Amino acid sequence: MATDTLKSRPGAQSAPGGLRRLLLDNGALTALIALVIAMAALSGDFLTTDNLLNIGVQAAVTAILAFGMTFVIVSAGIDLSVGSVAALSATVLAWSATEAGVPVALAVLLAVLTGIGCGVVNGFLISYGKMPPFIATLAMLSVGRGLSLVISQGSPIAVPDSVSHLGDNLGGWLPVPVIVLTVMGLLTAFVLRRTYIGRSMYAIGGNEEAARLSGLRVRRQKIAIYAFSGLFAATAGIVLAARLSSAQPQAAQGYELDAIAAVVIGGASLAGGTGKASGTLIGALILAVLRNGLNLLSVSAFWQQVVIGVVIALAVLLDTARRKAGTSTAPAAADPGGNRRKQALTYTVAAVVTIAVIAATSLLHGGSSAGRTQKVGLSLSTLNNPFFVQIRAGAEERAKELGVDLTVTDAQNDASQQANQLQNFVSGSRSAIIVNPVDSDAAGPSVRSANNDDIPVVAVDRGVNKAKTSALVASDNVEGGALGAKALAEKLGGEGTIVILQGQAGTSASRERGAGFAEGLKDYPGIKVVAKQPADFDRTKGLDVMTNLLQAHPDVDGVFAENDEMALGALKALGSKAGKSVQVVGFDGTPDGLKAVEAGTLYASVAQQPRELGRIAVDNALRAAEGKKTDAMVKVPVKVVTKENVAGFGG
Repeated sequence: MATDTLKSRPGAQSAPGGLRRLLLDNGALTALIALVIAMAALSGDFLTTDNLLNIGVQAAVTAILAFGMTFVIVSAGIDLSVGSVAALSATVLAWSATEAGVPVALAVLLAVLTGIGCGVVNGFLISYGKMPPFIATLAMLSVGRGLSLVISQGSPIAVPDSVSHLGDNLGGWLPVPVIVLTVMGLLTAFVLRRTYIGRSMYAIGGNEEAARLSGLRVRRQKIAIYAFSGLFAATAGIVLAARLSSAQPQAAQGYELDAIAAVVIGGASLAGGTGKASGTLIGALILAVLRNGLNLLSVSAFWQQVVIGVVIALAVLLDTARRKAGTSTAPAAADPGGNRRKQALTYTVAAVVTIAVIAATSLLHGGSSAGRTQKVGLSLSTLNNPFFVQIRAGAEERAKELGVDLTVTDAQNDASQQANQLQNFVSGSRSAIIVNPVDSDAAGPSVRSANNDDIPVVAVDRGVNKAKTSALVASDNVEGGALGAKALAEKLGGEGTIVILQGQAGTSASRERGAGFAEGLKDYPGIKVVAKQPADFDRTKGLDVMTNLLQAHPDVDGVFAENDEMALGALKALGSKAGKSVQVVGFDGTPDGLKAVEAGTLYASVAQQPRELGRIAVDNALRAAEGKKTDAMVKVPVKVVTKENVAGFGG
């Protein structure tokens, strides 16, 4: 009876013929075909070999995470920890191979065991601790991210060259991440279709109590299922570290949501019992195609988020309609001939349509690049910060004046997302690229790809390591940190206690500003730093962190915040003390920061003139695109702005 239960699958119902039914039964595939047709018709750069391989690389990490998530969702669970586990596994690999001197092969094994171990803990908490999967994996999300930061001390760790090669191309054209993606996809399909544990997943997801009564050891199976999820998360983390040539402690934030979306778009039900590897792959490809196409079409970074959400909703609605029609995505134990013929016809239709689109777009877009204006891509680390919004504003103003077609993207402080955006710019035949790196090391591989295609790259605000840039347009963060230390120390008369609000852990801007401040403070031995905590360059977090620090240090005399947003949050926490008994110094010279300086609540801001940074970056990108000589370093002066000189400051 147990065997019969395990082999039984929901689903294999007869369906009426016709194209409408055929497409309805394969909603995710239909959505992918429609998306490819739309993108190919709108962009001549979309259906090129390089760009299609680029899409495969960009889908790799999400798809591998999603394959592991498929096991969990099929069994009616959820795993919110996969992004953090991926980052932790990559950090363990990099730290072991570099700091601890462990052989690379053993370091990779330790990374994989880390992922499996996290999965086993999740499974144990859920099975024997009776914790809801949402709560157990949410806890692991926090633990994994915290351990990653503890091990790395908040800074990226370079991976050995042998690991970095996993992000390269095999034979000069086939990306290794695509190979890993294929292998993990085949492994997922095999486990789900051909193994005892795979059949157990469907049984547990379909009816856990019935599975238990049928003789399944549900608790042990759940531990194994979450261990599989951890294994796939570790693999994704290794691939991600290879792409970035470094382990980023803040990598893969939010990727768990992309993984869940890919599984659900691919036809799985969050209620459990259904799902398959091919559907998950299609779901991951839909997300990758969408992001790639929107970059190529120069869609606003803000609207991209709206469009992605709408498409996800439409894909799931289509799948809901398919379910109401009485079909199932779970693989049948015995696939009837009619179903096989229908599935074969589906993929034949998909192949024919794709080939037809490739042929048509080749004719439509052939030679269409002649006479176009210069196309420049600008990848900003984030647009959730007024400083970078000002850089964008200055760049857009200058691009409009010069008649340049400027596309702006928002990396949302995610180094891997920025790597994807830069690769999209390379595929999109940009005349030049401007990059404001999330991290100087992580941007290197993507910039090298642009170097290989002879596309000039200009860095703005932060440099790029281990790659060639035509120019670096920047203020000196280290110098600015030192100026901030001098301004605050002299305002305090050379004596007092201060706290430091740090930026996002691991970013080069935070490291450089902090290092400059520490160096500048050496000249003032009477100033004592009593606490320093990260607030992620965010105003709300600056408020919360400063509020907490005041509980332990109520008599603090000064605050140095590594950007104006955190400084403004600190002012809120300080209330009437700001500008009177407590002096606060910020960094960036944003409009809101300068208003606070003028009001006297913020003592000073180390101003970088971000709008000017954007304008000069566009000038240099255009010069490089036209083959003209540019200076390797273009300095935009920083200066300390106080109430005495704020009126004359032109940012």
